[in-house]
Amino acid sequence: MKENTCCFSGHRSIPGDETENIESAVDGLISRLLSLGITDFCTGGAKGFDTLAAERVLKFKKTDDSIRLLLFLPCKEQADKWDSLSKKKYKNILSLADEVTYACEHYTSYCMSKRNRMLVDRSSVCVAYLKRQNGGTAYTADYAKKQGLEIINIAEDRADKPIVLTKQLEIGNM
Repeated sequence: MKENTCCFSGHRSIPGDETENIESAVDGLISRLLSLGITDFCTGGAKGFDTLAAERVLKFKKTDDSIRLLLFLPCKEQADKWDSLSKKKYKNILSLADEVTYACEHYTSYCMSKRNRMLVDRSSVCVAYLKRQNGGTAYTADYAKKQGLEIINIAEDRADKPIVLTKQLEIGNM
């Protein structure tokens, strides 16, 4: 199943003026990935990019029943201390997900990194919103690269760069 799966990883904070462009980029990538047979989309359930990506997948899922949203969550308490709007979005995403897997039953010092590895290990493509080379997103993208995944970083200016999944398949320019 790995070959038909894409994971998302990104920062928890997205500048408000970038949200619309990121949504558009994610929508375009989902559409292109679907055309190549990618039907399973994984997120880690965090605030920020993970939530945005999950909501975009759910938008496509409304009209395409082949799409599956898979959540790989660090622990059951992940959203306990979040603000009410973030908790509401999280609960909605949880209720609409096709599969929910917890890295750990309860919070541990390693549950986030374990969740990130689970996302990558299930996928053949990693779509990232990576603007700095430290933290969980950088770790996940680095791990994905070491595992041989195609990394698509939507935070980079890729207007003139084609996205290549294999030597035979080209998604096109962003």
